[in-house]
Amino acid sequence: MIDRRSFIVAALAALSPAGASAAGRPGQPDPQTLDYGPAKLDIYAPAGAKNLPVVFFVHGGAWRFGKRSQVGSKPDFLLANGFVFVSIDYRMLPEADVATQAGDVEKAYAYVRANIARHGGDPDRIVGMGHSADCHLVALTGMRGGLPAVAALILDDTRAYDLAALSRHGGMVRAYARVFSDPKQWAALSPSSYVDGKKHPPTFIAYSRAPGRGEESKAFAERLSATGTKVTLFDGSAYTHMSINSDFGQDGDALTAAALAFLKATVA
Repeated sequence: MIDRRSFIVAALAALSPAGASAAGRPGQPDPQTLDYGPAKLDIYAPAGAKNLPVVFFVHGGAWRFGKRSQVGSKPDFLLANGFVFVSIDYRMLPEADVATQAGDVEKAYAYVRANIARHGGDPDRIVGMGHSADCHLVALTGMRGGLPAVAALILDDTRAYDLAALSRHGGMVRAYARVFSDPKQWAALSPSSYVDGKKHPPTFIAYSRAPGRGEESKAFAERLSATGTKVTLFDGSAYTHMSINSDFGQDGDALTAAALAFLKATVA
């Protein structure tokens, strides 16, 4: 998240009551909670699941807020469509910097890949998915090879694909500047730094109407496509930065339909 308003909204969302999270919602299965080392993760699986594709989800929250239970309708929708769903926690700023957070995501993914078969998932059909700050973390870890054998990526609404370019274009505003305070780390923490020179897993990139999201997403999609990677770019300008995530899984939602078509084409 970049702008101050989005940053504040994320903070408030992180403090929302339990009723807004996944656990305990009517018709939604209770997840199995496991400890992967730095933090915990939840695995949602349909009864009798066996060898199903997996969506590995990392929540948003400006690298400072959020929790694994903030998944909305995603588990219900994805389980109904033949997927296992995993949502992870990771250590937050200021306890852990962004480099450490990316390491946590990679450790969670490694744990899931090693253990998901016993929960009915296929370790060779895992799709990484993240929103906002964690769209950045999924893009970063996916592009740099930190999610070995990941089958596909769903990147939902960030500007943090190329931090140096973002700074040049005036996008390094207060929320980002506090997170990425050391320009010497920008290259290492930019997903775009790892794009060139190799083909990457199929990637679905969505953007909202929030400032700069379309421009940065299109630039990243073009760079990724130039490597021969299959890229699906979704124009989500009808959405706010928050609704492009919160509406996922709801009846009639356009992004959900497009993402499901992408999932079926790549891993189902």
